[in-house]
Amino acid sequence: MNMIRKTYPNYYISLCIFSLMLGTINCSSQEEKVIQALDSQQLLVVKTPHWDAVEGLLIRYEGDGNNWKQTGAGIPINVGKNGMYWGKGLENFGMDHPEMSKREGDGRSPAGIFPLISAFGYAHPDSLKGLGFPYEHVDAFTQCIEDTGSAFYNQIIDAQETPSDWTSADHMLRKDDLYEWGVLVGHNYGKSRQAGDGSCIFLHAWRKAGSGTAGCTAMEKKQMREIVFWLDAAKKPFLVQAPEGEYAQLKMKFHLP
Repeated sequence: MNMIRKTYPNYYISLCIFSLMLGTINCSSQEEKVIQALDSQQLLVVKTPHWDAVEGLLIRYEGDGNNWKQTGAGIPINVGKNGMYWGKGLENFGMDHPEMSKREGDGRSPAGIFPLISAFGYAHPDSLKGLGFPYEHVDAFTQCIEDTGSAFYNQIIDAQETPSDWTSADHMLRKDDLYEWGVLVGHNYGKSRQAGDGSCIFLHAWRKAGSGTAGCTAMEKKQMREIVFWLDAAKKPFLVQAPEGEYAQLKMKFHLP
């Protein structure tokens, strides 16, 4: 298994853009509005009270990019131990606020809109039924590279098959089982990734309520497993997460629930 070899369709970053143009008469009474509807039928929406908050709520939605319906009850979550900063996903929202952009080792989860790339876990794929999302089996050699000087920065690799050029990595077969079920988030991901902008962002199980992460979004293990089996690749799922005030702006721009 080597997750860095997998490729995924460009639909994860495609948008349907609708524009309402300004008129030339009485333009002072009109506003230019641009609504970008996500090409997605599944959303995980995470909101926290403010930038430095650790605890928040995750709600699942299904819809058609314009009309959304909640699925199930809200799920309590923890984000980074220092809260959130803007991350690099569908857009780099931190470009206008570099002082609030996520960096490697800052203990903050990325805020923004991110494709969900694949699930992972300790269960062998042959034992799983009803899974509708790409899945990678984690073993003792599975690592996510955190070293900003490595050519494999922010990639999940099989250490047996990959020439080592790193000094720091997240070993994913953990004794605490936090990664027994998880999802790889498309933050600072793929060809556009930049060293130092944050790595190894997952959804995974938490230690306990209120226990902040190094930058991931965490929840109870049984709820993490439920999400893994709920995700459907055909519905092009995204993670949207931000503090309440900033989410309101994203909601208007992207027609979110």
